[in-house]
Amino acid sequence: MTFNQYQTQSNKTAVYPDKGNNFIYPTLGLAGEAGEVADKIKKVLRDQNGIINNLTKKEISKELGDVLWYVSQLATELNISLDQIAEDNIKKLSSRQSRGVLTGSGDER
Repeated sequence: MTFNQYQTQSNKTAVYPDKGNNFIYPTLGLAGEAGEVADKIKKVLRDQNGIINNLTKKEISKELGDVLWYVSQLATELNISLDQIAEDNIKKLSSRQSRGVLTGSGDER
């Protein structure tokens, strides 16, 4: 499955107010789901001595799927293809790598 195929398929399951003209809803959902991923990782540190077992991995995978769903909906609301986002991101990272600036801070490094 390509990112664009996922984007098309996942959009068929999207039900929220003013779908097609509401970038706020998926943005808030994305933040919430990313928080759930972070919370699961926090509990791995607190309760499992930093060791991720198979059950925890499955739970995190489900949350990452929810993150992907919200990224997809936000991209759709903004009329940006996930394939294009992925391609642009790899180009950016490859450029940083070739210039030796993968680490550090700043969006335009």
